[in-house]
Amino acid sequence: MTVTTTTWRDINMEVAGDLYDMALIHSSTHGRIAYKRAGLSILRLERPVDEVAAEGGLREVRYIGPASERIVLEHLQHGASPTVQRAIEKSGQAAAVEQAHAHRTNFLSLAGVQHVLRSDLPGAITLADYRGDLQMHSTWSDGGATIAELADAARARGYAYIGVSDHSYGLRIARGMSMEDAVRQHREIDALNRDAGDSFRVLKAIEANIPTDGGVDMTDGELASFEIVLAAPHSRLRRLEDQTDRMITTVRHPGVHVLAHPRGRMYSRQGVLARWDDVFAEAARTGVAIELDGDPYRQDLDFTLAARHCPLRVWAPTLAAR
Repeated sequence: MTVTTTTWRDINMEVAGDLYDMALIHSSTHGRIAYKRAGLSILRLERPVDEVAAEGGLREVRYIGPASERIVLEHLQHGASPTVQRAIEKSGQAAAVEQAHAHRTNFLSLAGVQHVLRSDLPGAITLADYRGDLQMHSTWSDGGATIAELADAARARGYAYIGVSDHSYGLRIARGMSMEDAVRQHREIDALNRDAGDSFRVLKAIEANIPTDGGVDMTDGELASFEIVLAAPHSRLRRLEDQTDRMITTVRHPGVHVLAHPRGRMYSRQGVLARWDDVFAEAARTGVAIELDGDPYRQDLDFTLAARHCPLRVWAPTLAAR
């Protein structure tokens, strides 16, 4: 694998970082919400924010008001916002801000992603290479579409299969599916597959929870009723201790096929800490796949971990942890 580095800056990530810093330290609930919304708007811009500012269009961006506009313009002029720096010093929360910066390491803004996709990357995977998707939730748990709707959308993309991996019963907050519901869901999937013939297939999957000591929180008999088992962490996502053993125990479980969103991180949450090189080496030995979660707010795995563990030529920008 060859990793190509560049000094291109994701300016939208930098600016959003300043706004998220203000959201973290602001004294009022309204201010925290306002700055967080402004930061998310910058992350979601498809164009570099300096281009938008040069055209005088910052105030047309949703949730960008006078205060957040000033911070954006300061960052574009100075490389950092003096307003934010002074606010951090006065807040007494500099340590918390630094910790938040570490959580945000190696995220890309939407504009950053668009920059990568427009680059000429020999050997890169494109949309045309995708054959299916094995991680999606339906209305059987916390998804917003029926299985039939998911299948129709997948066929429209040219997919040959999908795996409907609703949450298991252990995650009640996500309306986890009971085993009785799973039986009914599987009947629905069987009917859809009969109607589709050989051109498309819906696979019976489940996203099980990883308990504290690793593995999954379902019995072997329950797991046997699914064609694909994803194991994912939904707890201990803010702990500072190393959880390598927990993850290695999971990929060694004979019923697990995929380690899903291994860290469970978000832009505002560090996720699981582990020696990921060791975890992925063990997953390769046991034949367990690793999910690449492309959700912009999660990006789990990030591009640096993907570059180390995917046998492809990967573009890896040099970015500050902002």
